[in-house]
Amino acid sequence: QVQLVESGGRLVQAGDSLRLSCTGSGRTFSSSALAWFRQAPGKSRNFAALISWNGATYYADSVKGRFTISRDNAKNTVYLQMNSLKPDDTAVYYCAAGRIATVNPPMDYWGQGTQVTVSS
Repeated sequence: QVQLVESGGRLVQAGDSLRLSCTGSGRTFSSSALAWFRQAPGKSRNFAALISWNGATYYADSVKGRFTISRDNAKNTVYLQMNSLKPDDTAVYYCAAGRIATVNPPMDYWGQGTQVTVSS
């Protein structure tokens, strides 16, 4: 069992940077693939980025070059550094943990989400 709590979401302006954090608990956190998904208003939840237990990273084309995912296993935390934010990045951002490290895999555990709003 893994529990996940996101933080860091807020209102920012286009072009700004923002870092999201997700702190987890549970024995398997450090060996899990950790990911960020996002859900824009009226749309389905979509994959954004994933980091494997050993640091390999995967990104959706829409965020590649602007977002960076990282993890600190000593702190049981995964981060999403978001640069050059656009209004289209407005969404609820969800942290997730799972067993498969690839683009858009099925995930086993989810956080409650944190709202990111980018104004133009």
